[in-house]
Amino acid sequence: MGAGMPETVVRSISAGLSQKGVSNHNERLLLTLLQRHGNMPASDLARLSGLSAPAVSAILKRLESNGLLIRGVPVRGKVGKPSVPMMLSPDGVLAFGLKIGRRSADLLLMDITGAVRQQLQLKYNAPIAAEVFAFVSDGMATITEGLAPELTDRICGIGVAAPFEMWNWTEPTAAITQEFAAWQDVNIAQEIARFSALPVSLVNDATAACKAEHVFGRGKAFRDYAYFFVGAFIGGGIVLNHSVFEGRQGNAGALGSLPSVSPLGESKQLVDLASIHLLEARLAEVDIDPAIIWKTPQDWSGIARYVDLWLGQTAQELAKACLATCSVIDFEAILIDGAFPEDIRQDLVARVQRYMVNQDTRGLLPPPIESGSIGGNARAVGAACGPILSGYLLNTNAGLAVAS
Repeated sequence: MGAGMPETVVRSISAGLSQKGVSNHNERLLLTLLQRHGNMPASDLARLSGLSAPAVSAILKRLESNGLLIRGVPVRGKVGKPSVPMMLSPDGVLAFGLKIGRRSADLLLMDITGAVRQQLQLKYNAPIAAEVFAFVSDGMATITEGLAPELTDRICGIGVAAPFEMWNWTEPTAAITQEFAAWQDVNIAQEIARFSALPVSLVNDATAACKAEHVFGRGKAFRDYAYFFVGAFIGGGIVLNHSVFEGRQGNAGALGSLPSVSPLGESKQLVDLASIHLLEARLAEVDIDPAIIWKTPQDWSGIARYVDLWLGQTAQELAKACLATCSVIDFEAILIDGAFPEDIRQDLVARVQRYMVNQDTRGLLPPPIESGSIGGNARAVGAACGPILSGYLLNTNAGLAVAS
């Protein structure tokens, strides 16, 4: 909403604010500005939003009375009254985030500021549906039992991040492949509805990771960018005009499916050549338990010689994939993150940057390659973003152009 827009665009504040969310556009606008840019006084919010000072003041009072905002410490300037910054209340909105992965399931409770309040994890060789949903049911009960009743009432939903068509992926053994295949007949939302009345939102796991980076990470700095998340299987996401683009069927940014060619000349996809499952397989070949990759906290120093070879191939493939994405959209940047230690992420990004120098860039404007900032928790955090975005924030920041 630009500064030159007429005041008639300011809609009346909705009567009553429930845990179903905020329906008024301008309330969402101010909440989003505070989430995106941090604490600020009403005068700055009026300037950035294009709304009048009286309208902003009225909205802020409404949001504060409903527990979504709190007042910061007054800041005294050289002249005039002290400026009072407004900030999101960490207890204002909470959401569960569930990541169902190929090696583990993570359940967390997150607030609107991005702080993870509690987190539980279930590790496995393959995700068996009954075990996963028992973990979720018990985990939600355990987490909520420790909350004050007024905080429990602030939980707005549960977001679920899972791989696209998880049942289509093959594993080293037929038994594990069969467990993945069983998910084709599982309706995740219906299964969760058996033990929870909270609204359920579903998203591709790599898209969820992209949302986490976009809302709480370095993605705030860029308008348009491509995002790669290197997990057991690599995936990605796309941000256009400050908004995560999910596509017609929620599978936009399926960067793991980018075509590639193996060293032997075979037709492959990026997921076959730049995923952590390749490192797992190599460790298994030399009788090292691949579970060492996923231990918490992560430390890959003991397998450095194998990691180095994996990094070399992964960086080469990512360099080619980065250029492929740029041939479609002129991205401002490309962000790379993954389920690995921070030092591995920095090494991988540096290698991709070096490989990019030797790529054929005719007709292209290669963007800078940057490091993501969320890490292995990105998918679960991004899942929790879903209910919060849909209920309380603007799902697109296109209207925030004046603030960017």
